[in-house]
Amino acid sequence: MADIRVTSSEDLENIVPINKITFAQRLREYRRKPLSLIMHLIVILAAALSAAALIFLIIYILIKGVPNLTPDLFAWEYNSTNVSCMPAIINTVIITFLTLLISVPLGIGAAIYLAEYAKKGNKIVKVIRAMAETLSGIPSIVYGLFGMLFFVTALGWGYSLLAGAFTLAIMVLPTIMRTTEEALLTVPDSYREGSLGLGAGKLRTIVRVVLPSAVPGILAGIILSVGRIVGETAALIYTAGSATGTAAGVMSSGRSLAIHMYVLANEGLYTNQAWGTAVVLLVLVFGINCLSAFLAKKLGSKK
Repeated sequence: MADIRVTSSEDLENIVPINKITFAQRLREYRRKPLSLIMHLIVILAAALSAAALIFLIIYILIKGVPNLTPDLFAWEYNSTNVSCMPAIINTVIITFLTLLISVPLGIGAAIYLAEYAKKGNKIVKVIRAMAETLSGIPSIVYGLFGMLFFVTALGWGYSLLAGAFTLAIMVLPTIMRTTEEALLTVPDSYREGSLGLGAGKLRTIVRVVLPSAVPGILAGIILSVGRIVGETAALIYTAGSATGTAAGVMSSGRSLAIHMYVLANEGLYTNQAWGTAVVLLVLVFGINCLSAFLAKKLGSKK
């Protein structure tokens, strides 16, 4: 244990934990440094505005959409009378599963290479990170046009769930890769040194020690990716198409829930049903996030 020497009462006050600082001590600190008080108020104001905007958006969607949640909206078959969103929900789940099945192994594998195997200062690593950050900022419509030209036309897949899933996998791959890499880098080196010191190999150390410790960060990236997958329209409308029924297979066309809501709102004939679909989309994303957080907590407690 480190030897802590206290030479005066001022030193004793300096080592008091931050959460034990009283209001009077904070007030004296702010009087000495008015800029700290200003920055503190700005941060509180920014947090309050962000929370207020989110709460307002959720409440507004619920008020407009909940009254339009009718049994017809969840019928198994879509027609011009019920404009059911059930086929779109099923298509969304399939597209999300396929996208994660493609992007998660590739993203985690690339992150493991960058964090564990690549040498520090490697120029190729710097290029990969720069390209990943660049890809994260490209508009989704560009991905949609690329997917249409390559997967739909060049490969001859046509408008299909598989073409949409591959396009979305390219979209979310940088997010999964960067968040996983950051999660791996936060794992203390002592974990690796202890495992290697006990005779474990490099791969076994990564699989049994490093990855379990980085699970919360990895799942955070996956959650962000799921949110983008479920809410994407531009990339899917050019690749997966907008067929109204449930896709017969991965090579068949089918609209996602976000495209279904967009089409209903754009036609102008089913605005109320579009608001109901928005509530379903909101609940779906919230449920997926809660499930991911639950899994992260369970996996974290087993370490």
